Amino acid sequence: MPKPKNISGKKNLISQRLIELRKLHNLSQRDLAHKLQLAGYDIDKNVITRIETNKRYVTDIELQALCNVFHISYDSLIEEDRKGSS
Repeated sequence: MPKPKNISGKKNLISQRLIELRKLHNLSQRDLAHKLQLAGYDIDKNVITRIETNKRYVTDIELQALCNVFHISYDSLIEEDRKGSS
Protein backbone atom coordinates (compact mmCIF):
# COMPACT_ATOMS: atom_id res chain seq x y z
CA MET A 1 0.00 0.00 0.00
CA PRO A 2 1.44 3.42 -0.93
CA LYS A 3 2.26 5.83 1.86
CA PRO A 4 0.28 9.07 1.98
CA LYS A 5 1.63 12.31 0.58
CA ASN A 6 0.02 15.71 0.54
CA ILE A 7 -1.00 17.47 -2.68
CA SER A 8 2.49 18.88 -3.23
CA GLY A 9 4.04 15.41 -2.84
CA LYS A 10 5.66 16.16 0.52
CA LYS A 11 6.15 13.14 2.77
CA ASN A 12 5.77 15.04 6.04
CA LEU A 13 4.27 18.20 7.48
CA ILE A 14 7.19 19.39 9.58
CA SER A 15 10.13 19.84 7.23
CA GLN A 16 10.11 23.65 7.12
CA ARG A 17 9.16 23.97 10.79
CA LEU A 18 12.04 21.70 11.79
CA ILE A 19 14.49 23.84 9.82
CA GLU A 20 13.08 26.99 11.47
CA LEU A 21 13.30 25.53 14.97
CA ARG A 22 16.80 24.23 14.43
CA LYS A 23 18.00 27.62 13.19
CA LEU A 24 16.13 29.46 15.95
CA HIS A 25 18.07 27.38 18.49
CA ASN A 26 21.35 27.79 16.55
CA LEU A 27 21.72 24.06 16.02
CA SER A 28 23.27 22.26 13.10
CA GLN A 29 21.68 18.99 12.04
CA ARG A 30 24.53 17.20 13.80
CA ASP A 31 23.99 19.24 16.99
CA LEU A 32 20.27 18.44 16.97
CA ALA A 33 20.98 14.75 16.45
CA HIS A 34 23.40 14.83 19.39
CA LYS A 35 20.80 16.54 21.59
CA LEU A 36 18.18 13.96 20.62
CA GLN A 37 20.56 11.10 21.35
CA LEU A 38 21.40 12.56 24.77
CA ALA A 39 17.66 12.65 25.45
CA GLY A 40 17.49 8.92 24.67
CA TYR A 41 16.20 8.97 21.09
CA ASP A 42 17.96 7.02 18.35
CA ILE A 43 17.86 9.76 15.70
CA ASP A 44 20.98 10.60 13.73
CA LYS A 45 21.94 13.46 11.40
CA ASN A 46 20.87 11.52 8.30
CA VAL A 47 17.34 11.14 9.67
CA ILE A 48 17.13 14.89 10.27
CA THR A 49 18.45 15.62 6.78
CA ARG A 50 15.90 13.30 5.17
CA ILE A 51 13.03 14.79 7.21
CA GLU A 52 14.05 18.35 6.33
CA THR A 53 14.30 17.51 2.62
CA ASN A 54 10.95 15.65 2.62
CA LYS A 55 12.53 12.35 1.65
CA ARG A 56 11.35 10.59 4.79
CA TYR A 57 8.18 10.02 6.75
CA VAL A 58 8.24 11.05 10.40
CA THR A 59 7.19 8.56 13.07
CA ASP A 60 5.11 9.46 16.09
CA ILE A 61 8.10 8.79 18.35
CA GLU A 62 10.24 11.18 16.30
CA LEU A 63 7.53 13.84 16.59
CA GLN A 64 7.48 13.33 20.34
CA ALA A 65 11.28 13.53 20.49
CA LEU A 66 11.38 16.81 18.57
CA CYS A 67 8.64 18.31 20.73
CA ASN A 68 10.51 17.28 23.88
CA VAL A 69 13.88 18.60 22.73
CA PHE A 70 12.47 21.93 21.51
CA HIS A 71 10.01 22.20 24.45
CA ILE A 72 7.04 22.79 22.17
CA SER A 73 3.63 21.19 21.73
CA TYR A 74 2.76 18.79 18.95
CA ASP A 75 0.28 21.36 17.60
CA SER A 76 3.01 23.98 17.43
CA LEU A 77 5.24 21.62 15.47
CA ILE A 78 2.52 20.66 12.99
CA GLU A 79 0.38 23.79 12.69
CA GLU A 80 3.23 26.24 12.11
CA ASP A 81 4.26 24.35 8.97
CA ARG A 82 0.69 24.20 7.69
CA LYS A 83 0.35 27.97 8.06
CA GLY A 84 3.52 28.49 6.02
CA SER A 85 2.37 26.24 3.21
CA SER A 86 -1.13 27.72 2.81
